[in-house]
Amino acid sequence: MTFLLDTSILLWAVAEPHKLNARARQLLSARASQLHLSSASAWEIAIKYSIGTLKLPTEPATFIPTVIRGMGLHTLDITPVHAVEAARLPQHHRDPFDRMLLAQAKIEGLTLLTADSILRKYDVHQLHCGN
Repeated sequence: MTFLLDTSILLWAVAEPHKLNARARQLLSARASQLHLSSASAWEIAIKYSIGTLKLPTEPATFIPTVIRGMGLHTLDITPVHAVEAARLPQHHRDPFDRMLLAQAKIEGLTLLTADSILRKYDVHQLHCGN
């Protein structure tokens, strides 16, 4: 199966795996899982780090590529089609990073791995991964 990681799921997988439910831990470690990281998540991590709301063991320029390699992630760039779809989504949630992840999952046919319950309001295939 192919999955798109919500930013929090990525961060939990790296630093706080106890926050993930058993299903999420299994999917993240399964060889059959194809895991994708959006450029939107890299952008979110870099911004939150730069304004001091996210602590990381190293700066994002080192942390992100290390995690991508370590977890064997496929990267997903943001395209104009994704941007247009993000704007078309209902206004249940205004977070631009989450809206982009939802749009990308929808357009690319990926299952979004998330713990954010507000995202359940969207017609996008997703799996809840938090405890």
